[in-house]
Amino acid sequence: MKEIYLNGRFLPPEAAQVSVLDRGFLFGDGVYEVVPSYGGHFLGLDRHLSRLEHSLAAIGLGDPLGREGWQRVARRLAGEPPAPDQSLYLQITRGVAPTRDHRCPAVPSPTVLAMSTPLAPRDPAIARDGIRCITRPDIRWQRCDIKSTSLLGAVLMRQAAADAGADETIMVRDGRVTEAAAANVFVVQGQRLLTPPCDHHLLAGITRELVLQLAAHGAIAYSEQPIEDTQLRTADEIWLGSSTRELLPVTRLDGLPVGSGRPGPLWQRMDALYQDYKSQVRNGHVQF
Repeated sequence: MKEIYLNGRFLPPEAAQVSVLDRGFLFGDGVYEVVPSYGGHFLGLDRHLSRLEHSLAAIGLGDPLGREGWQRVARRLAGEPPAPDQSLYLQITRGVAPTRDHRCPAVPSPTVLAMSTPLAPRDPAIARDGIRCITRPDIRWQRCDIKSTSLLGAVLMRQAAADAGADETIMVRDGRVTEAAAANVFVVQGQRLLTPPCDHHLLAGITRELVLQLAAHGAIAYSEQPIEDTQLRTADEIWLGSSTRELLPVTRLDGLPVGSGRPGPLWQRMDALYQDYKSQVRNGHVQF
């Protein structure tokens, strides 16, 4: 990481400092986005920025940079094509207030951060063996559609997976699947792809949107519908999708095999579509 954008300045990482009175530090009062960049070309930057605008509006903050401002910052941090694959992180908090008070300041002064880190290639073992998941009750709040920096619920779910010797936790609320700690969930029944509809109980993933777009183009039948816990446990395939981890096949759930216990044929087909699309992004041929 060569530089960080902080409050209008590009700084070396060691020079970027934030006050201990920042509301992001004290309350988790902020929102964020993570955008992958392949070869200096972003996958879904405009859609990520639209979701950032949604999150800001939901917590009552204006956009401090605007669409063009974020694009300029993003391009500088990612580098000119061809550039290494990167993960771009954007964060806005409500900034520093005179005292620690739960009430929002009448005139906030947001803290604006952006940084880019190398995006590691997927471990080949994932395509061969898949990943292991556990299930847990969804203990989070009712506004999971906001990409908030208040991530303690996700932290606890990911740690629960690690403690159980698994890779990720799939959460269930009132008998229905919501999402994983840091990914959307897809289920395959027969030859049909299912994913929970977007509402306040889960984040509208950009990768989720792309997967459904690729399914439509690839003549893969899909539907957005509630997924019962029983459907999850009897699924032929389970996938997780996120911007930086792409599409992951789940081959064990709560210690039991999913389907054949190997990455399934529909996942292999969708992953091929995804990797082809990613290659087109890297070459600057498409813009999602």
